[in-house]
Amino acid sequence: MGGDTLVSDAVVTRSTTRTTFIGPHQLPSVRFRYPCPDCRSTNSLHDPDCRFDGTPWPEVERAYTDVLVALSDGAKREGRIREATDGPWDPLHSAALSRLRHEQRLKETRGDALELRSAAEFKEQVSEPTQEPIRTVYEKGSVPGTHDNAVFAIIAYYEMVGLSWEETREQVVAWLHESGTWKRGGFEEASPEHLVDSKRHVYDQGYGWKEKARAAKAVIDRSL
Repeated sequence: MGGDTLVSDAVVTRSTTRTTFIGPHQLPSVRFRYPCPDCRSTNSLHDPDCRFDGTPWPEVERAYTDVLVALSDGAKREGRIREATDGPWDPLHSAALSRLRHEQRLKETRGDALELRSAAEFKEQVSEPTQEPIRTVYEKGSVPGTHDNAVFAIIAYYEMVGLSWEETREQVVAWLHESGTWKRGGFEEASPEHLVDSKRHVYDQGYGWKEKARAAKAVIDRSL
C-alpha cells in the first residue's frame, strides 16, 4: 500500500509507521497512527497475546482506512459504515472502529450516528487529559522530585494522541505555567521552552506515558 487516499476533503497520507490524517480546516495537521486495535503495535510484530497476532500491518491499516473512507462524506450509523466499506466486514474492522471511538477520533451525533472530528475539534478534545493517572498530573501540575516523570508523561501523552511536535511543545509550555509547575522550581533549565526542547527525544521515540504518569501521580498526591 502506498500513496495518498483521497477522503472527501481530507487526505490520509501513509508512511511505514505513521499516518497523517489531514482533515477539513486543519492547520496544522494532526498526525494519525494506525495502531493494532488490540496491542497498539504500529508494525507487523504484535504482542504474543494479541488477538490479531499474525495480521500484517497493511491489513490493519486497510481496516482503519475503510472506516475513514466510509465516514468521509458525512455521519453514518455503524450499520451504514459496514455497508459502505469495500470487502467483507470482519472483527478487525470492528476493532478498528472501536479504537477510533476510544481515542476520540469520532463523535456521536444526535441521531446516534458517528462522525469524524475535525482536526480542530480533536485537538480541543484531547488538550486536557481526562483519564488517570495523567489527569492528576495535568490538573495539579508537577512538584520537585518528580518533574522528569511528569514532563515525560505529558509529552508522551500528546504524542500518543497525535499532536505535532509544535503543538505538543505549545501545550506543555502552557501547562508548565498554568499548573504552577514552573513556579515550584526544581529545574536546571533556564525556561519552560528550554526544558521542553530538552525532552524532544520523548516525542520522537514515541514512548508510552502511563508508567511515568503513575509514578508522578504518586508523588504529587503525597505532596499536594
